Amino acid sequence: MNQNTLQTKRERYLTFYLGNEQYGIAIDKIKEIIAMMKITNVPKIPSYMRGVINLRGSIIPVVDTRLRFNMEHREADMNTTIIIVEVEKVSIGSIVDRVEEVSSIDSSNLSEPPKFGNNIDTDFISCVAQIENQVVMILDVLKLFEADELLSIEQIQQKQITEGL
Repeated sequence: MNQNTLQTKRERYLTFYLGNEQYGIAIDKIKEIIAMMKITNVPKIPSYMRGVINLRGSIIPVVDTRLRFNMEHREADMNTTIIIVEVEKVSIGSIVDRVEEVSSIDSSNLSEPPKFGNNIDTDFISCVAQIENQVVMILDVLKLFEADELLSIEQIQQKQITEGL
């Protein structure tokens, strides 16, 4: 390889849709992708938390990603999917409208997230990717769930385990 060859790093992201907006999550944060399934309600949790699922014996809290982003609720359809991500050793399910694909994105196609002013929270966007003609918001799953939310998610998991879901 000659010295003039530029080395750019390629990262892999799972892309998905919420409405007409396309988002991405780094593939290394994703444990699995499952079809929508029955969600057990848990009382006294934030409105964007839909409840928990029992996935092969593991109790996993599920978040309605649309509600987390202050979008309107949408009934599940055949494309609705739950993406299981791992945040600080806690598994969390995120409901999305539909999963698109796994994309390899060259680091040169990633840029800083836009700044919309002090009142708009864009902390959970780690970067913006250009994929062909699309702009994709790459999410930082760690910042998507604040530390206190992760703690309450763990408590919900423990409560469901002890009550024997």
